[in-house]
Amino acid sequence: MNQLTSFGALLEISPNQRALTCKSFSATFGELRYASLRYAAYLSSAGLKRGDTICLWLPDGGAWLQLLFAAAHIGILVVPISTRFKTKEAQHIVSTAKAKAIFVPTDFLNFDYAESARLIQSEVDCVKFIVEVNNPEEFILVDSTLPVPKETGHLSDGLCTFSTSGTTGQPKLAVHSQMGILRHGLNVASRTNITNKNVMLCGLSLYGVLGFVQMIGALSGGASCVFMQIFEPARAAQLIESEGITHFFGSDGMFAAVLNIPNAKLSSWKWAGFAEFAGMARNVVERAEKEWGLRAFGLYGSSECFALTATELKESPAEIRLLAGGSPISPEISFRIVDVESGATLGNDKHGELQIHGYNVMMGYLNNPQATDAVLTSDNWYRTGDLAYRQDDRFIYLSRLKDGLRLSGYLVDPTEIELFLVGYKGVLDAQVVGVSQTGIGDVAVAFVRTEDGNLDVADLLSFCKAGIANYKVPKHIITVKDYPRLDGPNGTKIQKNKLRELAQAAILK
Repeated sequence: MNQLTSFGALLEISPNQRALTCKSFSATFGELRYASLRYAAYLSSAGLKRGDTICLWLPDGGAWLQLLFAAAHIGILVVPISTRFKTKEAQHIVSTAKAKAIFVPTDFLNFDYAESARLIQSEVDCVKFIVEVNNPEEFILVDSTLPVPKETGHLSDGLCTFSTSGTTGQPKLAVHSQMGILRHGLNVASRTNITNKNVMLCGLSLYGVLGFVQMIGALSGGASCVFMQIFEPARAAQLIESEGITHFFGSDGMFAAVLNIPNAKLSSWKWAGFAEFAGMARNVVERAEKEWGLRAFGLYGSSECFALTATELKESPAEIRLLAGGSPISPEISFRIVDVESGATLGNDKHGELQIHGYNVMMGYLNNPQATDAVLTSDNWYRTGDLAYRQDDRFIYLSRLKDGLRLSGYLVDPTEIELFLVGYKGVLDAQVVGVSQTGIGDVAVAFVRTEDGNLDVADLLSFCKAGIANYKVPKHIITVKDYPRLDGPNGTKIQKNKLRELAQAAILK
């Protein structure tokens, strides 16, 4: 790890290099280091100590990074809260974290975070104080006479959590250590050629794992971070040109929106890793290369094992780069594919559950040992809950296991059916879900978008019957103008659970 002995030492390598820009505020690595030590002094004077927890309910900027490095110095755990959350959602995070303090903006998104924090404090006994931050893009100023405390944080201490999606219940908080975060940042920088000559556009929020990992990867390589507190495609395109952005990771939907900006000048953009959430991977990969010579590539990761756990290679053909998955970014990260029923390890091309092992796997879910035990195997591999298959030293992600279909006894990846449906003239894209029927098992239901809104469903079914195995043919095909979507910390995702509800309703008609 370049012999770094503390998390804060990351900021001492190139003290005069610009570390961050947010709105009109910029700061060097050295200035960030100084500001974080000053705030460590404040936290210590406020009675916080190693092992305590604070919640950051803040937009991105200098204050966020200042607090992260201040917390590392003392050994405090940082628990981010989505700025999109309302009071009850945030209260669950604060309560789960047993946070001593909540940091909120005084003015952001027309929402009164401070009042909400006070309501939470009245309900959650652990909260001792609330800090209102006037300008989150800048550093928080504190009394410069406060003595900087001795460094009590250890690389083995938990440093930051990332929320799970919460689609099957309340979100859980995956804890990662200072050591794990530092090591991953250095590996991300190495894998994606980040140096002090580069600039990272941070269009995803730091409370999400992909936004956080690209930030720590940039700083680990000595690059500068340009933060967008709210992602706007036109503004992103403008920043790529004005700031000379070289690296920008995000979702396929974000990239498609930027590529659609008229007269954009994106020639400085060289590294474009994306997670596919909107079914637009092929469009993004092909357009980026054709229009800008930009070889976009797929990523894999999660809150539990970090974003950019694996990536496809920039040098690979487009048909490979548009896939989710890839090879692990470090030899310290291992994967295996196991049979979902027997648990046996599978070889090449066999579909099963993806499991991950390495420094990148979380320490556990915060204050939730039962949930932690449920996702870790007896030999300490992380059960991702994802359907995938191996191709030698890389894997291809297919879907969530819960989205996989057991059709007539066969385990089927819905993506396979979706790709086939797109081959029918006029079909723009498709989403396939399963609905369980008593005595039958899973039944495949397809939702399709078409160019003109018209579709001969009977002819499409005939097309399917002639081209794929009978058990893969959808039992129902439903045309839609769009799919239900949800904005999340890592981009906009299609809500498969909502599609299943619509499919269930259609079947019951």
